[in-house]
Amino acid sequence: MSIETTTTETTTTQTTTTAATKRSTDELRHSVVEFLMAVIGAPDDEEIARTADDAVRVLDARLSEERQG
Repeated sequence: MSIETTTTETTTTQTTTTAATKRSTDELRHSVVEFLMAVIGAPDDEEIARTADDAVRVLDARLSEERQG
């Protein structure tokens, strides 16, 4: 994997995470379900898996904030 590829993946992940943070909790829940369905449909696609992982982490952080909030 080249540095350029890693940088692109990192930027994509950061953009996805930033966009997901701005969404409502319900929208995040729905997007997590969609990402997990995509992982099921393409289990060998690492980019989809990373994006799904990011969405789960954002939702987890949001739910933690709401419980504490």
